[in-house]
Amino acid sequence: MELSHVNENGACMVDVSGKQNTDRTAVAHGLVTTNSATIALLLNGKTPKGDVLNTAKVAGIMAAKKTSELIPMCHNLPLNDVDIEFKIKENTIEIVSTAKCFGKTGVEMEALTACSVAALTIYDMLKAVDKTMTIGEIYLMSKDGGKSGHFERG
Repeated sequence: MELSHVNENGACMVDVSGKQNTDRTAVAHGLVTTNSATIALLLNGKTPKGDVLNTAKVAGIMAAKKTSELIPMCHNLPLNDVDIEFKIKENTIEIVSTAKCFGKTGVEMEALTACSVAALTIYDMLKAVDKTMTIGEIYLMSKDGGKSGHFERG
C-alpha cells in the first residue's frame, strides 16, 4: 500500500493541484452524555457559565475554520458553510455538524473538528455541574463530492 502523506523525504502534504474543484459536503456526529439534572439546567438556562449551546456552536464553527492549523497535512479549505445542530434528550446532547466547500479535497476533517470542539466546549461549560460527563461517538455520518463520490454510514 502506498502512503499518501509520506514520500522519499518523509512526511508530505498531498498535491491536489491536478484535481478538479467539486462541491463537497461532510456531516459528522458527536455525543455528550451527562445526567438529567444537568440537561434540566441547560434547558432552563440555569447553567453557571451562560449559553452553552450557542457558545459550543461558535466554537465548533471557529474550529472548522482552523482545521488545517490543527491537523497536520490538512489543506486549508475555502469553507462555504459550517453548521452545527444539537438534539437534546434525557441525558445526552447529540451534535451534528455539516461542513461545505467548493474545492479539490474533502471537508470530512472540518466537520469532525467542528463536532469535536463543540463537544469539548459543552464539556467545559458544564463541568462545574457534572464532572462525570463523557464525550463519545464522534464519527463521519456522510460525505459527498470528489472522486470517491457519496458515502453514507450504514
